[in-house]
Parts: sequence; structure tokens; C-alpha cells
Amino acid sequence: MTRKASFTLQLNSFIILVIITLLSPLISLSQITTQWRGEERRGIYPATDLLASWPAEGPALIRVYEKIGNGYGSPTIAGDMLYITGESEDTAYLFAFDSKGKLLWKSSFGPEWVINYQGSRCAPTVVNDLVYVTSGLGNLACFEAKTGKKRWSKEYLTELHGASPLFGFAEAPLVHGNQVFATPGGPDTNVVALDRFTGDINWVCPGKGEVPGYNSPILIHLPERDIIALFTAYSFLGIDTRTGTLLWSHDQDNIPLAERQPGNGDTHSNSAWFEDGYIYYIAGDGNGAVKLELLDNGMKIRQVWRNKGVDNYMGGFVIQDDRIYTCTSNGKSLVALDVASGEIINKLKIGTGTLIWADGKIYYYTQGGKVCLVDPFNMEEISSFKINRGTQEHFAHPVIHNGILYVRHGNVLMAYDIAGK
Repeated sequence: MTRKASFTLQLNSFIILVIITLLSPLISLSQITTQWRGEERRGIYPATDLLASWPAEGPALIRVYEKIGNGYGSPTIAGDMLYITGESEDTAYLFAFDSKGKLLWKSSFGPEWVINYQGSRCAPTVVNDLVYVTSGLGNLACFEAKTGKKRWSKEYLTELHGASPLFGFAEAPLVHGNQVFATPGGPDTNVVALDRFTGDINWVCPGKGEVPGYNSPILIHLPERDIIALFTAYSFLGIDTRTGTLLWSHDQDNIPLAERQPGNGDTHSNSAWFEDGYIYYIAGDGNGAVKLELLDNGMKIRQVWRNKGVDNYMGGFVIQDDRIYTCTSNGKSLVALDVASGEIINKLKIGTGTLIWADGKIYYYTQGGKVCLVDPFNMEEISSFKINRGTQEHFAHPVIHNGILYVRHGNVLMAYDIAGK
């Protein structure tokens, strides 16, 4: 090879490297993720022009998805496809439906949880053409979104040396860039990052060595670093997404060390919320409602306030107009907290439940099986109706997509027209 040809080859290689470097952020930005509780896992849905009230019998029931197996996992809707997990004959399945409710495929991914509260726990995470799910027995799997073909899977208890919580694994996988994050809960392999295309391990974080806290992590994006924030049994953790370094933790100190055991103060199912330099979490089985300030480029935290009386451990929360809306278990109420102080400033005695937000209103699904439309500013119930299909407890979080309210009750998913069109 001549010197000129060699120089030309090196120059071309350099140009290609520069192009790849420049395009990498754009490739990351083109990643379309649909997941648990919508964008950023906040329970805020962008729908507008929804019905201001409902008939006495409720909004029109336009579709019923049956034979989806037992479970509590919410559906995830990406484009013209709906994905949902369920348990049938002790097996975990991922189901895919088209926009008309026709079953396109179902794929198994190992045994499913049947020990207590039988059924699936996980909402699928869809990223472009791949779907990620977790079974209650701890099998993380990746499927092709269109065909249902399994790409790879990892078993928490065997391959990742994990430890199961009392009621099974309930984490909705979090994907960021080329990584998917998982919480096996082992003493060493506590939190892991896997290559989302192959399942290969990128890093392992020992965390605090605790079992999982039934929590789906969130991503905190900072100029200096990205952080995943999640709960294990008695700790709220902040972990660097690039290195797996544990940056900080916030102890749930309501249960003394000597009394910590499965089922005692270790259920923290609500995903946290990050906004304007502050992290908000609600751990009703731990510290209650908490506001933390993130300091030193994400390296430290400082507690701003704590309200131990807010004992919601699985119903979710939303923040709007300087108010935190959530529920209480003992008080069986929907409550509004002041963001600045953490004090309860309004409440509605409506029962314990799950809540989401759309078009300026709260959609509240009580554990008694009632779906309520609530005016959040006056804390008044506008309309309600009763769920009369399905099985087991009313635990699943509702979903809103294209003017349709989806409510799961065990082995049935119902779709209601809340746009009136």
C-alpha cells in the first residue's frame, strides 16, 4: 500500500469515527420508550378534551380483553400495540394485542408467581422494537415487539444470585441508552446493569445488600451524570448509571435493625419523582412522604422534609401545581400535600387506591373496585362507577391512551371511552 493510500484510509477511518461520535447522541435521542406510568414514570398522561363527567353507569365500555391470565401489572401501549403480562397454569406470559383488541401473540418466559397474590406484577417496558418484562419469580426477559420472539433472558435467583422479596419481584425494567437496569436483590449482585440487546452484565452494584422493595426505578438526568433512584427493602438508593457506583442512600429508619424481616416495613412500590433539583418519594411502609435536595452534582442528598403520616406504599402519586396528590392507607383518603412543607392541605375520604392524572383531573381506582373522576383543586368526586368484571384485588394502576381508560382487574382488562367520541 502506498503512503498516499495509507493516509487516505486513515483519514476515512477518522471521518467515520467522528461521524459515529456525532451521531451517537442522536441515536440515543431517537430511542422511544413506553413504560410503567407513562413518561418518566410519573402517572401523568397527555390526553386532552376528555369527558368532564361520566354517566351514572360510567363511560362506555368499548373493549374487554379476556384470557390475559392472573395479574396486577398494568398494560403498556406503544404505537398500535398493547402489551400486558399475566399468569396462566403457573407460567408467565407476555401478551400482545392490536388496536382493535385482537390477540397477535403470546410468549412465555418461565414460571410465574403463585405463592400469594397469584399472578404477574410487572408492566412491560417497550423501547423501539423490543419489550422487557420481569416475572414475579425473577426472570427478566427481552422480546421482539412485533413477533414475540425471545431475544434473551436472565434469572435473578440463579444467574444473578438474587434474593426474592416476600411477595415476589415487581419491578418494571428501566431502560436508558443501551442498558437495562435490574434489582436481583442479592448481597453482592444487588442492582445490575445489563446490555439491553444481549443481556450481558455491564456492572454490578452491591447497594446495601437488601432484597428488592417492589420498586420500579426512575432516571435522574443531570449535566454531569445520570442516576437511577430506587428502593430496596430499607434503603432509597442513588446509583451512577455509567459506573454502578452507589452515590448516596436514604435509610428507612422506622423499623429498627433487629426487627427487619420480610414483610415488616419493606414494601416501597411507588416510583420516585425528580424535578428542579429535588427528589420526592412516598414510602408508606417506610419514612412516609419525603422531599430530598440533590447536591454536589448528584453526589449527595439532604432531607428537606418528611411527613410520616402519609402511608401510601403502592398507589402512586403525582405532582401538579405545587401539590403532591396521593393516598393514605390508614386514613383511606386521597390527600393533597404542599410541595414546600409536606403538610396535608386537603383530603377526600374516598378509600385507598391508585391514581393517575390527565386533562386536569385525577383518575382514582380504589381497592374497593370503584373508579372515580376527581376535581383535584376542590378535592371533590365528580363521577364514579364500579368495576364488575375480573378477579382478585383491585391493585393495578390505570392507563390512559388516545382517549381510552384501561383498567385491569385480575384476569380481565377493560377499555372505557373517556373522550366521548
